[in-house]
Amino acid sequence: MHASHPLSRRAVLAGTAAAAALTTVPFLPGRAHAAETATTAAGQAYRWRNAAIGGTGFITGVLFHPSVRGLAYARTDIGGAYRWDDRAAHWTPLIDHMGWDDWNLLGVEAMAVDPAHPDRLYLALGTYTQSWAGNGAVLRSDDRGATWKRTDLNVKLGANEDGRGAGERLLVDPRNSDTLWLGTRHDGLLKSTDRGATWAAAPGFPPSPSASGQGVVLLVAVGRTVYAGWGDSDGSSANLYRTPDGTTWEAVPGQPTGTAAKVPIRAAYDRHTRELYVTYANAPGPNGQSDGSVHKLHTTSGKWTEVTPAKPGGTASDGSADTFGYGGVAVDAQRPGTVVVSTNNRWAEVDTLYRTTDGGRTWTSLKDKAVLDVSETPFLTFGAGKPKFGWWIQALALDPHDSRHVVYGTGATLYGTRDLKNWAPQIRGLEETAVRQLISPPAGTAHLISACGDIGVLYHERLTASPSRGMATNPAFGTATGLAQATKKPSYVVRSGWGDHGNGAYSGDGGQTWAPFASQPATAKDAPGPIATNADGSVVLWTFVAGDGTRYPAQRSADNGATWTEISTFPKGATPVADPVDPTRFYVFDADTGSVLVSTDGGLTFTEGATGLPLGDAQFKLVAAPGRSGDLWLSTKWNGLYRSTDGGATFSKVSSCWASYVLGFGKAADGADYPAIYQVGSTESITAVYRSDDEARTWVRINDDAHQWGYIGDAITGDPRVYGRVYLATNGRGIQYGEPV
Repeated sequence: MHASHPLSRRAVLAGTAAAAALTTVPFLPGRAHAAETATTAAGQAYRWRNAAIGGTGFITGVLFHPSVRGLAYARTDIGGAYRWDDRAAHWTPLIDHMGWDDWNLLGVEAMAVDPAHPDRLYLALGTYTQSWAGNGAVLRSDDRGATWKRTDLNVKLGANEDGRGAGERLLVDPRNSDTLWLGTRHDGLLKSTDRGATWAAAPGFPPSPSASGQGVVLLVAVGRTVYAGWGDSDGSSANLYRTPDGTTWEAVPGQPTGTAAKVPIRAAYDRHTRELYVTYANAPGPNGQSDGSVHKLHTTSGKWTEVTPAKPGGTASDGSADTFGYGGVAVDAQRPGTVVVSTNNRWAEVDTLYRTTDGGRTWTSLKDKAVLDVSETPFLTFGAGKPKFGWWIQALALDPHDSRHVVYGTGATLYGTRDLKNWAPQIRGLEETAVRQLISPPAGTAHLISACGDIGVLYHERLTASPSRGMATNPAFGTATGLAQATKKPSYVVRSGWGDHGNGAYSGDGGQTWAPFASQPATAKDAPGPIATNADGSVVLWTFVAGDGTRYPAQRSADNGATWTEISTFPKGATPVADPVDPTRFYVFDADTGSVLVSTDGGLTFTEGATGLPLGDAQFKLVAAPGRSGDLWLSTKWNGLYRSTDGGATFSKVSSCWASYVLGFGKAADGADYPAIYQVGSTESITAVYRSDDEARTWVRINDDAHQWGYIGDAITGDPRVYGRVYLATNGRGIQYGEPV
């Protein structure tokens, strides 16, 4: 992902949760499997799939199983874990069963396999360590992740925090498969002697954890000895420890010191030469690294040797400082002395992989002759002429059964090669996009247009292949903040987002091609917020919210963005909603006052309508039913669902559900005279995805316990052309779409 803009996808949920922590939050029931009430029909069987994009997020770890050809696992910072199917060339998601209340467990801090038991897999879950996030958990499987047993921890893990590309922090003990080790950030080293069922602090581990440190950053087996990397050294104290017996620990003698060896990032053991290779940086990464090194330890003699391929600190080709750290490291299980390492945070010269076949005496940069083919995932050009070799490269793996099969993760994909020259995304099935908004057009080639974190807006002409146009350009955005279509003129679409060459754009062909607004308000550069267009596309309203939450006055344009005027009566930072029939009408929910404001003059002025609604949460969502003027629905989370049929003058509470987080509409069922309604909400004790075919009098659950995807409260829409089809935004598992079986 790109980290240049304050509202990156990895900040969104954190900010949401932090905001929630500042308000009064009622009891939220845990996941349950109680029978639905009479107002909810029996669940309907749905088939759920990803709308293909391909990756888009930070791949933080990859493990090939040492004893099973073709078996590998990948972990992500917010989007779960995956198992590789070599025959199908496809990744299978492993923890989609995590539900709404377990949103913090979609981030995978670490993973481990058991060399002696190929079917065993372990995951350490937990996305954030802040006070508003829940504790972590360890999952253990005896069938390669098909089913799980879970142990909740009394500590927090941080899969989406600094240091998330280090590791692995989880290890099966080489002497006893029943013993596991787990390195935590703030609670030291944990140990389990019953295959992860219970955990306790490991006695005798020397370093003292802190509330703000990195803690144990890596664990690696060297024969029967366990090594542990410590992320909180000052560069002069020890940061690598070992135990030969699982009880007594010592600092490894002679280990490197200094800024370039301050934080151990990854380690890999060459059993043929009995050498342990360790990559270092002056910060945990993936950002903030400016120095680093690579060292190897001959574990028999105790001799350390520096084998750094290229020292950071020179001058880049553009004249800037060539600063970077080192990240991933992998050894060739078949060829002694053959090792691959990665640079990290090398923005000027672009990160690379270095490969040695002589134990680090000489190195070759694999980037220099690399041929990148991103035709399967065109967004990887990020609006430029060609893709980068990579950035945020901390996940690196070398297939133990194929010396020329190397894979490495980036901030947006997982590249793989079979010949050390030709590289392509090895990413099918792995979808990690954080999705903000969804539109399903009533006409045109695409049934879906999406607004996403990091990759802007996408036009999905097919659901089974990554959009052929890549991310929308002219201009290209990082994270999109707004997307809207004129309901009576669907060829006209507008978008907004974070970008360096403009923050707003319009399309005259339904979202296929774009042009920037001729001008934009001064606040747009640093605070691009939601955007809307009225029913006939003659008016655009744009609101502005900075990365720190500061809100600015909304602006209006009646000439396709050529000029803008401030709307003094519009609540700052709120989201405008256009009436789908009447081009003179707009609506907005003011979360500060709990009121709905209405414009009947094309957005020039807004006056107060209904009052006394739930307030205090900017994530409450107002939507307008298609094909009807003044038919509004307001989702207010656990405060319930409200409806207005008089253009926002009054609202009544819908009694068929007690919680509503996001709501959308699709094609009506046969014989029905009202669109199908889809929502993420609660009719009983579980938060789930529901459909109603009778104006919300009754609901049918359409997802199941195996398909929950953590947090799913940002966007949902039905397809206006296909009854029953629904598109759902997730925060790290891409776009899910479901259809009745």
